[in-house]
Amino acid sequence: MVKTIQRFFAFCGEENRHKFRLSIVLGVLQAIFEALKIPAIACMARALLRGSVETKDILLSLGIMLLSILGSGLIKAKSTMLQTEAGYDTCAKKRVEIAEHMRYLPMGYFNENSLGQITSVTTNVMENLENVATRVVMLVCEGLLTTSLIIVMLFFFDWRIALVLLAGFALFLLENTFLQKAAGKLAGKKIKADEKLVEKVLEYLQGMAEVKAYHLTGAKSRELNDAISANAQINTDMEVTFIPRLTAQNFIAKLTGVAMVGFSCAFFCAGSMDALTAVVMVISAFIVYASLETAGNYSALLRVVDVSVNRAQEILDTPQMDISGEVIEPETRELCTDAVEFSYEKRKVIDGISLQIPEKTTTAIVGPSGGGKTTLVNLLARFWDVDAGSVALGRRNVKDYDMDSLMANFSFVFQNVYLFHDTIANNIRFGRPEASMDAVISKPAATTSSWRCRRATTR
Repeated sequence: MVKTIQRFFAFCGEENRHKFRLSIVLGVLQAIFEALKIPAIACMARALLRGSVETKDILLSLGIMLLSILGSGLIKAKSTMLQTEAGYDTCAKKRVEIAEHMRYLPMGYFNENSLGQITSVTTNVMENLENVATRVVMLVCEGLLTTSLIIVMLFFFDWRIALVLLAGFALFLLENTFLQKAAGKLAGKKIKADEKLVEKVLEYLQGMAEVKAYHLTGAKSRELNDAISANAQINTDMEVTFIPRLTAQNFIAKLTGVAMVGFSCAFFCAGSMDALTAVVMVISAFIVYASLETAGNYSALLRVVDVSVNRAQEILDTPQMDISGEVIEPETRELCTDAVEFSYEKRKVIDGISLQIPEKTTTAIVGPSGGGKTTLVNLLARFWDVDAGSVALGRRNVKDYDMDSLMANFSFVFQNVYLFHDTIANNIRFGRPEASMDAVISKPAATTSSWRCRRATTR
């Protein structure tokens, strides 16, 4: 549990980590203000036990209670705001960081990881971290800290009841350890099932034209339905696994409260505890149960938080291509390859190809499906790095270029085109948003080599 919380804070960055820590400190202060209800009630209980309730007793009790309510409310509002700001800011920055990092990942990464997996990380996983993780981590921390604070306070009233609470708290944490282990076995499966579902939904929607054209509705629907069923099953498994453990945790919390009340009554009847202290102990038992219940119920999701952090961090830890080249303005736009070789793992796709594409010309690369046309084009644009040989633009190796400098010399018409939900003009100027409308509608001069790689199809 502690390691998961530490990893989450490390993931958030220094500025937001500071906000979370401050939020936890405020949570402790809130717990202190909440605990003021105990002396407020104790004042009235003492007056009632004395047999006469005076105005000063009522005012003192009401004053302490009012201080407790106002202080707790104001601190909670500030604490919640800090948590919200830190959560949204962390995930907003991480989304941008992931996007920037992915710009310079080799295309092999996108072959090994489906669009569904990548989309799931940047949507579902980040949303989990943005909304669920923030609340889970904070409530678990606050619940445990509040309980710890009450244990310390009880030692000043009656050390025997404090020991009863301490023993119950230890049993609670032990049961929570078993819960965390059970959650750890399912959290990874939960994330993978979410990724698979996103993948199949995207695949079905993006391939709708082909699905209808080739009457694949049944097959593709079955794949999507299977992904939905698998996702429903893992969610069911999580509930079936968590409910008994959460029930056991709540039972321990309730049993601890009952034990505190029972021992307090026994000590009072035996004459070793005065009535006022007994009343305070009974009230404390209810506050402790609320704190432990909150911490326990949310702690089941800590493993999901841990796996979500892992999935996002995996992308950020993926090695980028070496992009630390020079900003070069090529003398010509001539493209050349010299004995280029490239393999997908052990399968060689490009084997010693040399070619020359003069500037201001059009070159068509044709061949059977799977023959390496798209791969060759990706190598020319340095979406991948060659295994052997070299690719040159303007007589300079493409590896000599800074990546942005290199990309400024290429335009692409991909097989699968995505249009943003915006005007056609804005879609055209996407790579150069400052372009004027005249530049958008003008016919580009033939100053660069260009090619279009299309997949051979048969019907």
